Amino acid sequence: MKIVMLSSLSYSLINFRGALLRSLVEQGNEVVACAPDFDPVIVSALDRMGIRFRLTPMARAGTNPFRDIETLAHYLRLLRQERPDAVIAYTQKPIIYGGLAMRLLRLRGFHALMSGLGYVYSPEADHRWLLRRFVSRLYRAGVARAAAIFVFNGDDRRMMMDNGIIGYDHHVIQIGGSGIDTAHFSECPLPRTPPVFLMIARLMRDKGVPEFVEAARIVKAHHPQARFQLLGRMETETPTGCKKDELAEWVASGLIEHLPETRDVRPDLAKAHVFVLPSFYREGLPRTLLEALAMGRPVITTDTPGCREPVEPGVNGWLVRPRDSQALANAMLDALQDRARLVQMASNARRTAVERYDVEKVNAQVVECLHLSARLPRAGVRQALSGTR
Repeated sequence: MKIVMLSSLSYSLINFRGALLRSLVEQGNEVVACAPDFDPVIVSALDRMGIRFRLTPMARAGTNPFRDIETLAHYLRLLRQERPDAVIAYTQKPIIYGGLAMRLLRLRGFHALMSGLGYVYSPEADHRWLLRRFVSRLYRAGVARAAAIFVFNGDDRRMMMDNGIIGYDHHVIQIGGSGIDTAHFSECPLPRTPPVFLMIARLMRDKGVPEFVEAARIVKAHHPQARFQLLGRMETETPTGCKKDELAEWVASGLIEHLPETRDVRPDLAKAHVFVLPSFYREGLPRTLLEALAMGRPVITTDTPGCREPVEPGVNGWLVRPRDSQALANAMLDALQDRARLVQMASNARRTAVERYDVEKVNAQVVECLHLSARLPRAGVRQALSGTR
């Protein structure tokens, strides 16, 4: 089989989809990976895996319709040249315009990997109903002929149905997110240092950054030795991005430490005691949660779609109300009460990652579906996948 993967960022091809790409190559498939940016490190890594890279220009965060038409034209040219047996697209624009290109060329085997519905479908955008309706129509056009749609949580499937993106005849398969390499993210004992609460996320308000800072203020009043680390990059082009002067003020006040973005978060997770993600963004299944669980870190996150999927309250972490700094602080204070309990929760966190989210198990589901859809006519795929919704 020839398989084309469409992405909106080259870095994600290795960081989020590397294990899946490797698995596809190992099974004898010809694989082509596409992104709108040329990163020589990523392209070199793909080449070593035996994967061809193709540049597909795209305005990742823009709303200019002419740029999006250009993206569609690039996808049409790419797919006409490659004539793939299957296409995997993830993130909004590759799914929408990749799916449209497949339809226009009358190609089958399109697979949408819905890693999260994003800002437009979050509570923050409830007032932007015209934008949501417009994006929903684009999504519906993109996935109309999809052989399968992979979702990371059941809430996203319901949201897509509620917004008319999919119907009951679509083949929706829930998988364990991107999965996690539990050998690479190996278990690490909790450090015997003053407590460290670590948050890894893009610096956006709907990721819960202000709530994390305020919770740090509350907890430090009781435990001044506690440390709060925020790792991530600024998002200046998104409507909910935090401001640079805000971040500078938080750091200067001693409430948090800002860690620069890194391609290997394992050393930072190893130094932490608890991982925190107070997001109310429309997540799919945050990769950072899986990384933390795999390394044996209890997690504090919100009781929202995507975030709540891997958490068993009191077993491997805590679930708190979104946008509630006091509830977040209370969970942090609870984590500091009993080290023996925290150690047990750390062990439970690792077990969750191994049993439910190991990348080999997740990838096996995707690969099986790809080969199934390539062998069978559309009606046959519908029947064969009917039990996986």
